[in-house]
Amino acid sequence: QVQLVESGGGLVQAGGSLRLSCAASGSIFSINAMGWYRQAPGKQRELVATITSGGLTNYAGSVKGRFTISRDNAKNTVHLQMNSLKPEDTAVYYCNANVAVGGTNRYLSHWGQGTLVTVSS
Repeated sequence: QVQLVESGGGLVQAGGSLRLSCAASGSIFSINAMGWYRQAPGKQRELVATITSGGLTNYAGSVKGRFTISRDNAKNTVHLQMNSLKPEDTAVYYCNANVAVGGTNRYLSHWGQGTLVTVSS
């Protein structure tokens, strides 16, 4: 009923930039928080950044000052601008959204399929 599709991943050299996008579609009544998480090989999935419907943001300490999360509520999209990328940023990045499906006010967490970001030295 709800689909989140990420795009924008790829291979980039250290110091470069990428912009990730995530579009939510389906029978969406509303979306409150949206965010990005990542999972590197051999590591647990971790929070990267979140943003509320009102625009309040939260970032992992490792990405503060380098990454910027934003959203377009009208389009049900969220973006992650990643600058000054480091090899340690290499991971599969997942989009997350708390979505209330049409016909209910119950919010459930949904995940995208992930997009791979590889940062070379």
